[in-house]
Amino acid sequence: MPWPRRRCPDLIADVRNAMTVEELPESVLPGADIASERTGQGNGKRNPVSRFFGLLGPGLVTGAADDDPSGIATYSQAGATYGNSMLWTVPLTLPLMMAVQEICDRMALATGQSLGALIRRRFSRGFRVAIGILVALLIIANCLNLAADLNAIGQGMNLLHAGPAFLWSAIAGIAIVVAVTAGSFAMIGRIFKWLCMVLLVYVGVLFVSNVDWADVARGLIGGQVQFSPAYFGLIVGVLGTTISPYMFFWQSAQRIEELRAEKRGGDHAPALDERPRPEAVRRLRNGRVDVFTGMAFSVLIMFAIIASSAATLGAHNSPVTSAAEAAQALEPIAGNYAGILFALGFIGSGVLAVPVLAASGAAGMAGLLNKNWGLDRSPRRAPLFYALLGVGIIAGTILAIVSTDPIGLLVLSAIVNGIAAGPFLIVMMLISRDRTIMGKYRNGKLAATMGWTATAIMCVAGAYGIWYTLIGN
Repeated sequence: MPWPRRRCPDLIADVRNAMTVEELPESVLPGADIASERTGQGNGKRNPVSRFFGLLGPGLVTGAADDDPSGIATYSQAGATYGNSMLWTVPLTLPLMMAVQEICDRMALATGQSLGALIRRRFSRGFRVAIGILVALLIIANCLNLAADLNAIGQGMNLLHAGPAFLWSAIAGIAIVVAVTAGSFAMIGRIFKWLCMVLLVYVGVLFVSNVDWADVARGLIGGQVQFSPAYFGLIVGVLGTTISPYMFFWQSAQRIEELRAEKRGGDHAPALDERPRPEAVRRLRNGRVDVFTGMAFSVLIMFAIIASSAATLGAHNSPVTSAAEAAQALEPIAGNYAGILFALGFIGSGVLAVPVLAASGAAGMAGLLNKNWGLDRSPRRAPLFYALLGVGIIAGTILAIVSTDPIGLLVLSAIVNGIAAGPFLIVMMLISRDRTIMGKYRNGKLAATMGWTATAIMCVAGAYGIWYTLIGN
């Protein structure tokens, strides 16, 4: 959304200058339209609200997909078990998520290449093999995660009295495979954006719950921290579901597909240096607005779920281990309306998250192996990508139908993500600081500080999570 300079908020300007080493000029093209960035055309006649929603894309989808049923179950468990005492993770994770995803997005915009392709470009063969093993583990973790999400979709439909859970899990899996293989990227992108809005129902649940706002405030500032292995084990789960490796790959992959959809794109995603300077400045700024909005949206939903669960399930000592249990437990406490809203939310988030989980790992592996990939390409042009995507969703669907322990799937997924998150962040930080690859768009002081802080936290959290899961619990 290109704003005239007089209307551009000072905060965005300050962040833009701090995030890169070289200061970007303040001038932008007044009256330009987001369509000019995606298609090379635009008349600037759309109103500001329309422009704002027009520029939202990969950042919003990534943030919303982060609140999938497994994440919803984790947040619900946090609120139900520990009340508002984990709300301090909300202000902690927001800037870290913004920094990490902004780096992913800037890497794609600056180079016109996906994260997988950049790994191939930056590292030697030996390192690429090691990273390839991590990507393979990520694909397995994503498969387990999407199986649990499909299971949750089925359970949600069953709670709405729509039929057996296993049947809806199968229907959802098959429908998603057909949609991503037969649909165009433009159509899929529009569906993804609308599905994000479903998550707003959790804000509605927050306001139909009897929330103690003073207690919420104490939780936000860390006044209720508990010191126990189980408490910090769940903190690791909260961190793991907010800063997950699949988000890194999806953010860059969807941005590249968006660049290809531009009039000047095609098979080639135009990098920032291939654009006129004012357009490059505008494109980078709009990408940041998209990412920051998406991460703020994600954390808002996280806050709403923890706070509403604390006010309802936590107040009545109703432990939960899944999103479906949370929805079911809400009904006698906050009424059928709240339970239905909760169920609709995780059904929609599951439908959004399943293709994101499958496509992120497939895009990462295909890019690393220098193979064609992308939802904007046909299966004939990108066979490896679609093979990995299809096998992942089909295997996840089978697991969702036959599994009697969906929580076990999430635990295994969390262990693998805990192992992979730190190393992938290290890989990202090394690429994003490389002058040869990133040029003048490499990390500045703020991006480097926040990125390495997130890396350190996730490495420690991953190590603790593995210890707690295998030994401490």
